[in-house]
Amino acid sequence: MSDKPKVMVDIWSDVMCPWCAIGYAQFAKAVKALDGEIEVEARWMPFELNPDMPPEGRSQAEHVGKVYQRTPEQIREMQQGMEKRAAEVGFPMRFTDDDGEPAMMWNTFEAHKLLRWALTSAGPEAQTRLKVALLEAHFQQHRPVGERETLLDIAEQQGFDRAAAAAALDDEALAIATRLEEKRGLESGINSVPSFVFAGRYLVPGAQEPEVFAATIRKVAELAETA
Repeated sequence: MSDKPKVMVDIWSDVMCPWCAIGYAQFAKAVKALDGEIEVEARWMPFELNPDMPPEGRSQAEHVGKVYQRTPEQIREMQQGMEKRAAEVGFPMRFTDDDGEPAMMWNTFEAHKLLRWALTSAGPEAQTRLKVALLEAHFQQHRPVGERETLLDIAEQQGFDRAAAAAALDDEALAIATRLEEKRGLESGINSVPSFVFAGRYLVPGAQEPEVFAATIRKVAELAETA
């Protein structure tokens, strides 16, 4: 049994959120820097940026233009800035596919159900592998992560049983539990993502630098030892 202090972190996030991918890349660097000093266990919590997104999805450029009232030129400038930042932190992303077509936005409720099932059935490390694979599928591979078969393909590629994953997506109780978890987050004041909640009490919002995450983890571990 490890005698290292342990810090639990709940990461409220959405697969469609580029800052969530960037934020996790920064957080992962902090965790790696603390390896051997503090044990960090992360769990992914559901937050839908666009709960009304139709099943067939929508062009990302069209969606951003409509929601934020941006011109195509402003949208591309925003995307280029995001791509530059993502490359800097080690999680390259692109907002057009190989043919130059704009990326899509997808409804992510099924993905959140799958992630909740992964946590309860296989634990936090396996859930994190699935989450990272979903982020890579969306931002790097432009796969339709709102579609059931794509989700099952990704789950299977990450070592999950495909039939069990399919049964989870059909489980109404899992859908209810996921909705309740979303509601709990909103009622707790989670209104933007990424949001990192340490030890169930300490909120760090946004894609912070690794040093900020590391300092927070150390402080939370210190407080736990003196409590």
